[in-house]
Amino acid sequence: MPALPDEQKARSPFKAIAQWYRQWAQRSSTSEFKCLGDDVVERMAHDVGVSSEELRRLPRLGPGAADLLTQRMAALDLDQKEVAREEPQTLHDLQRVCAMCEYHRRCARDLGHDPDNPEWKHYCPNATTLEALNAQPWTWRGEW
Repeated sequence: MPALPDEQKARSPFKAIAQWYRQWAQRSSTSEFKCLGDDVVERMAHDVGVSSEELRRLPRLGPGAADLLTQRMAALDLDQKEVAREEPQTLHDLQRVCAMCEYHRRCARDLGHDPDNPEWKHYCPNATTLEALNAQPWTWRGEW
């Protein structure tokens, strides 16, 4: 099986779900998951590694729902492509949590004002995981 290019590996699963949903909604007479049976939605959710509730919610969040994660990772000098290559499930979980986070406005404001201010660690549900990743030696930083 051929390897995927790095840009496909690092692609947010939420962007892929949102894209799929938009295409499906355009072909469908209704743009809601409620026209699908619960068992179908449950299988789809399992296939992409989220709960059925999250799968129903993700398309409404839009393709940029986890973009703040990319900015936070850059502020921490974490290369998203390297994390995707070395820790794909962790990145997937980070993206899911970021997309579902209720602090998007605060996070965007903090990133825009002073991305080095540690205040984000008090409200970000990904803070512990990001700090753990940040503590790892990364090839990108020349730490290996």
